[in-house]
Amino acid sequence: MPKLIRITTVPLSLKLLLSGQMKFMKDAGWEVLMVSADGREIHEVSKRENCPHHIIPFTRRITPIWDLYCLWLLFRLFRKEKPDIVHTHTPKAGLLGMIAAKFAGVKIRIHTVAGMPYMAAEKNKKSLLMKAEKWTFKYATEVWPNSESLMKFILSEKLVDASKLNIIGSGSSNGVDLNVFNRHSLKENHLVAATMRILPGENEFIILGVGRLVKDKGIEDLVKAFLASKIVNKSKLVLLGSFEQELDPIDDQILRQIQDHPKIIQIEWTDHVSHYMAISDILVHASYREGFPNVLLEAGAMQLPIICSNIIGNKDVISDRKSGLMFPVKKIDVIKDALEFAYVKREYMQGLADNLYHEVKEKYDRKVIHQKILKEYYRLMDQEV
Repeated sequence: MPKLIRITTVPLSLKLLLSGQMKFMKDAGWEVLMVSADGREIHEVSKRENCPHHIIPFTRRITPIWDLYCLWLLFRLFRKEKPDIVHTHTPKAGLLGMIAAKFAGVKIRIHTVAGMPYMAAEKNKKSLLMKAEKWTFKYATEVWPNSESLMKFILSEKLVDASKLNIIGSGSSNGVDLNVFNRHSLKENHLVAATMRILPGENEFIILGVGRLVKDKGIEDLVKAFLASKIVNKSKLVLLGSFEQELDPIDDQILRQIQDHPKIIQIEWTDHVSHYMAISDILVHASYREGFPNVLLEAGAMQLPIICSNIIGNKDVISDRKSGLMFPVKKIDVIKDALEFAYVKREYMQGLADNLYHEVKEKYDRKVIHQKILKEYYRLMDQEV
């Protein structure tokens, strides 16, 4: 039985970014071990994936001494477990996992790239983060960017030789679960609960933002654009996600507006994202950097119209004025105009959403993505025989 170790920095990534992937590999006859830092999601993930979990106390910040300790723990784990494949996801897990796996003698070392922090980093951090990416790619035997535009960026920056790069299917790390993100499979009680949280007024236009409430995700721009728009009194902005003020803080004034403004609703992360999408009129994704954003696939599967920034990752999913509206990143005035346009041109926006829906069903079904990943694992195993 071949053995696979799957690593992310925090367990929330195992739960959200790789949902169902480990269980699929186990059902296909693999022994699978999940690795991440500690967190409240571990019990749920272990039960759902039906795979054991091992804690390595990663941090998401730059902590050199502690990172060396985690590197040593990973090395010991790999020497003990003797995996056939180590497959990492997220920057810290990738850097430490690829180095430890190399020195532990693991022959197949895969790192999936789903966006790189240095793309949007300040100058004093950018050089260090770029070096970290290069080290990760150096010690990996294959690097899997999860979008075409991300692969082009990696090549343009000369971060790794093209021979190491591989994209799974049309992109994405895990596809979208078309059984969950499906308007016909929603539960009435969760729809009622979501509606009660938002309390939309009659004919109120619901604008949804999904993801971490951090500067990097363009949350400040979205709030400013919404509050400056002509539709603020006829709409509600619903922000579904948690703040991370210790890692990537948003401005204090914006934070207070999110908490206090009667037309802005902030909801902590929930597993019922599809129900909030079902009662919304539009999704806005103003992020500064992405690899291949799952939220756009999920909105596409839910036939929810999309407005998003024209960055790497987003433009792999959305074609401007064909399957959504795109705006130049950080352009608040253009976001404002797009919100007002979407409010007036609802039928047009729904037509774009319908176009994306058919594309998502055809290209990004999670079951198909899992099969493609498994096929790549066997290809690499055959090369080592």
